[in-house]
Amino acid sequence: MQARPASSTTPTTPQPPAASHAAEPSENVKPLSQCLQPEDELEVLIRARYPIIYVLSWEEERVEKVLADIATARSKKFYIWTYTQGIVRYGAEAQRSKSGTGSTTDPLAALDAVLQHVEPAIFLFKDFHPFTEENRANLAVIRRLKDVAYHLRDTYKTIVIVAPVMRIAPELEKDVTLIEFRPPSAKDFNKLLDRIIEDLKDKPQIKINLDAAGRERLTHAALGLTLKEAENVFAKTLVLDGTLDADDISIVFSEKQQIIRKSGLLEFFASEEQFSHVAGMDNLKQWLIKRSTAFTERAAEFGLPSPRGLLLLGVQGCGKSLCAKAVASLWKLPLLRFDVGRMFGSLVGSSEDNIRRAIQTAESVAPAILWVDEIDKAFAGSAGSGGSDGGTAARVFGTFLTWLSDKTAPIFVIATANDISQLPPELLRKGRLDEIFFVDLPNEAERRAVFSIHLQKRRRQPDKFDLDTLARRSDGFSGAEIEQAIVSGLFDAFSADTDLDTAMLMTSLAETVPLSKTMSESLDRLRTWAQGRARPASGDVVAAAPAARRKIEL
Repeated sequence: MQARPASSTTPTTPQPPAASHAAEPSENVKPLSQCLQPEDELEVLIRARYPIIYVLSWEEERVEKVLADIATARSKKFYIWTYTQGIVRYGAEAQRSKSGTGSTTDPLAALDAVLQHVEPAIFLFKDFHPFTEENRANLAVIRRLKDVAYHLRDTYKTIVIVAPVMRIAPELEKDVTLIEFRPPSAKDFNKLLDRIIEDLKDKPQIKINLDAAGRERLTHAALGLTLKEAENVFAKTLVLDGTLDADDISIVFSEKQQIIRKSGLLEFFASEEQFSHVAGMDNLKQWLIKRSTAFTERAAEFGLPSPRGLLLLGVQGCGKSLCAKAVASLWKLPLLRFDVGRMFGSLVGSSEDNIRRAIQTAESVAPAILWVDEIDKAFAGSAGSGGSDGGTAARVFGTFLTWLSDKTAPIFVIATANDISQLPPELLRKGRLDEIFFVDLPNEAERRAVFSIHLQKRRRQPDKFDLDTLARRSDGFSGAEIEQAIVSGLFDAFSADTDLDTAMLMTSLAETVPLSKTMSESLDRLRTWAQGRARPASGDVVAAAPAARRKIEL
C-alpha cells in the first residue's frame, strides 16, 4: 500500500489516500457478512476505519475493557473523555491528569483535541449523548462532529461514544455507526464466577457449593444483569450467609426486582405459591412440567426453542392466576405482572412508548415469566378504538402482538382470560402463543383437593373433616368460592368461640350461590366455544348443557 504524507492535522503518521478509504491491514479480518458478536464487530469497524461509532450499552466498564484490548492489539493509544475530567489517558489517575486536561472538558475543545492528536488512537467518549441529540443548543457540537467524521476517515483514529440510550440527531445519521452491546451471556457469567472463586480460594470461611447443574441455574438466573450488577449480587450472597450455591437464585431475583421497580411499568410479583397448591389441572401441569427445563443449555443443544407462552381461558375463580404464580416457583424464574392500564398515558404517543419500554424492561431481565392478567379486558375494543381514543389501544395492542410473534428473548407469556368474545382473533393464532388451555369448574375429586389445600393453609387438619361430603355439596363451586366458604366458616367459628368443623362449612356452602348458577348462560356459551378449540386443563371437561328440544305431539 503506497503511503503519502498525512494532512496537517496528523503530520507524522503515514496515511493511505483518502479516496480509497483503505482499512487497516490484517490477515485475519472476518467478512462483514458473517454474524459477529458486538465485541468482534466493534474491532472490525475500527479496523475498517469507521470514524464515529455509537455503542448502545449500560456497561461503560465492559465497553472500556473491550476497547482497551483492541487498542493494545492494534498498537494504538487509548483515551477516555468525560464531562468532568476531559480527555485522559487510559489507566491514568484522574486527580493527576485533571490539571493537564481541564480545557478539554468542553465538547468542542475535546473534538479539536482529537483532530490535533497525531498518533493512531481510540477515543472513548462517555457522557456525550446529551450533545448528540437534536437540540438547538447542540448545533455547534453536531456541526463540529460532522467535520471531525470527515477528517477521521483519512486517519487511524476512531471516536467511540458509549451511552445507555440512543440520542443521534438526524444530521449525524449518515456519519455515526450504531452497535448495540447485548447483555452478558451465561459464558460471561461463568468467567465472572471463575474469577470470584479464584479470588476466594484462600478464604476457608467462604464456601462455594456449585456443581455443574447448580452453576448453570445460577448463571441463567443472572441473565439480564450487567456484569457489575451480577458481581454485586454474588458478593451480597457471600456477605449474607458466607456461601455461594444454587439456592442463592432468590437473591439474584431480588436484584432483578430493583430493575423492574425502577421502570415503573411492570410489577415484580414475589410469588410464594407452590405447584402443589394447584388442585387438578393434570393436563396443564404435565405440559408445564415437560417445559420446566426448556431454558437450559442442554435443551438448546438438543434443538429445543424456548417456549413462547400460553393462554388460560376459563371460568372466573378456577385458578388461572394461581397457576401463573405457581409456574414461577416451578421453573425458578422471576414473575413480572404486566398491567396494561399503566401503559396508557395522557400525552400523545406516550402509550406506545410505554409498552415498548415495558417490553424492553422485561427482556432486560430475561429469562422471566410475563403474566398478563385478564387480557380480554385489557385489550377489549382495541379493534374499534379509532373512534374513542384515536386508535391508541389498537396501536398498543398491535405492538404487543408484533412482539409476541418476533420475540427472541426467553420470555414466557402467561395470559389469562374469562370472556373469549372480547379476545381479538389475532391473539389466538399459533406462533404467538404455544397453546390455549380451558380451565373448567373443578370436578368432585378436584374440589376435595381444594378443600384439603385451603384447610392446610389455615392450619387445620383435613382428615378431621368430611371432605367427601363437602366435595359433593359444593358441586358447581369454583376454587375461589370454596376458599371463601372456608373463610366464612372460620369467621362463624371465631365469633362462636369454637373451632371449625364440617357442619359450619356445610352451612357456609348452603348460604353461597355459586357463579355457575348466577351466570349459567355465559358459562355454557364459554364451554361450548372451548370444545374442540382449546385443550382441557383437566382430564375431563364438564359438558355443555344440552340445548332445549322442541316438544311436539305426534
